[in-house]
Amino acid sequence: MRVTRLAAVLVLVTPLIGCAMSGPEPADTANAFLDAFAKGDLAAAAMETDSPDSAKDQMASVREALEPKTVRTKVEEVNRADGASTANVSYSVTWDLGGGRTWTYDSHLELRESDEKWQVHWSPTVIHPKLAQQQAIAMQGQQPELAPMLDRDGILVLAPSRVVSVLLEKEKAGNVAAVAGALATALTGFDATITQASILDGVNKTPAGQPYQVVALRQTDYDLVKPAIYDLPGVRFTSAPRLLPNDKAFAPTLLPGIREVVEADLTGKAGWRVITTDPTGAEAEELHAKAAEPAKAATTTLSVGMQNAAQAAVNAEPTASMIVAMQPSTGEVLAVAQNAPADKQGPIALMGRYPPGSTFKIATAAAALAGGKVTGATPVACPPTITIDGREIPNSGRFDKGTVPLSSAFAFSCNTTFAQLATQMGPSELTETARRFGLGVDFVMPGATTVTGSVPPASNVVERAEDGFGQGKVVASPFGMALLASTVATGTMPTPTLLRGATTEADTQVEPVSPQVLDGVRGMMREMVRITPALAAFPGLAGKTGTAQFGDGTHSHGWFVGYRGDLAFAVLLTGAEVSSKAVAAAARFLSGLS
Repeated sequence: MRVTRLAAVLVLVTPLIGCAMSGPEPADTANAFLDAFAKGDLAAAAMETDSPDSAKDQMASVREALEPKTVRTKVEEVNRADGASTANVSYSVTWDLGGGRTWTYDSHLELRESDEKWQVHWSPTVIHPKLAQQQAIAMQGQQPELAPMLDRDGILVLAPSRVVSVLLEKEKAGNVAAVAGALATALTGFDATITQASILDGVNKTPAGQPYQVVALRQTDYDLVKPAIYDLPGVRFTSAPRLLPNDKAFAPTLLPGIREVVEADLTGKAGWRVITTDPTGAEAEELHAKAAEPAKAATTTLSVGMQNAAQAAVNAEPTASMIVAMQPSTGEVLAVAQNAPADKQGPIALMGRYPPGSTFKIATAAAALAGGKVTGATPVACPPTITIDGREIPNSGRFDKGTVPLSSAFAFSCNTTFAQLATQMGPSELTETARRFGLGVDFVMPGATTVTGSVPPASNVVERAEDGFGQGKVVASPFGMALLASTVATGTMPTPTLLRGATTEADTQVEPVSPQVLDGVRGMMREMVRITPALAAFPGLAGKTGTAQFGDGTHSHGWFVGYRGDLAFAVLLTGAEVSSKAVAAAARFLSGLS
């Protein structure tokens, strides 16, 4: 027996095979067939067989099913007995199916000599040794389940769920108004904004030939309403996996942004199978399989327990109210809670711009201490009013504390004291000091858009005086004030994050606050808590209240910012008129953590 061993890879180049004989050799035909098959020239490949029509049809069917990017073949061995008119060829095939999918296997073909010409004897096994007569090859995808998103303690936040989209096709609906009315009646219980008018408006604004998505429902909700809408003319449904909140009330303005960032990374890696099918399309045998690879769960820095405590603390407030909590040592955002009136305005806990009122005295005190002219013990005047360049600045209720240590003026929240301190500063001193505490720093934080605030330089002495007690042109978000409190707690502005493994970018690097300044500010904040009975139950708490006028000055927001251990937070109750309501909300929040 004669054995010829070849190791030529056939893709787009036909290897040169030496031949001393005048007639064709089996290897020549094998190379020609496999070369044409690899290049996708099925007509040429079929002409090398003894059944060109059947060979071409079946090869085309397989290529259509697999849709390869490239095919590579390699002849491994040619066996032919001396003088025999048949030969057997062993070869390997590698299909590159795109997307990192490759399929390699060994196969064989038989060559027969007829009229001094070698031909491939056609059989389905030429393509694959397990492909039988009247069978086809098919490829199936296998999508892994979406991975969930967990909170910092491993508690489920976003869970994989199936979502059904309810679509309305105007052209197929017939009486569109009647169909819209029926849909509205069935769906308004899930979304009160869905009305017959809103559906008709949406349909009319949708380009011709495209369906209008009326609503997307959880599978369980769809199952409830299906009997009422399934048979409506022009209504059809699509289903897809989505990440949905495990608790619908959990951070509804925050989770959509987080989901947008993580969902693509939680889809995992699709699996795939190559199978043979019988004439009915039923699976006959599995030829190759690559199992789907689920992604690892994503983790948010949020704490379900802390978020729920913050949410409960503001839920009952009649005006837009919110709490942002942060871990000072890491910058990880722990909670972003807003009540229903706040949710209607969007993610204002992270992006709202509000005058911080007396909570900004933290920055003013830091700037004054850094200037070296005062300490917490320095006696300062706290009169009921002062007049600066014609502008009268009063204390709240025009209280008079006479001359007191600076730390007491801070605790009593003397506007007159801090306005006077600010007039003795340069135009940019408050700006630069506030930036060291995070106010005015812009972040690109994956999962949410944030605004810390703005403290513009003030060349006008009256404006500088107003800025000194958090009025003037100073604005801050609850997020920014939580960052400020975090900086007081640690001495260095942390970089905030919302997703574990994600990187937040800041537009500037800031210098840490000096230890001497921090000691002074921390002492003032502890004294403020010490004289506030509503906060007596929380040892180790340091903070500052704030009442911030807005609009025409007749109404005020209520603030409280503080830190306790490795927790910093900011509370804002818009239009609350007094800071005591924010203090009460802070107490409810802290009590809810125990």
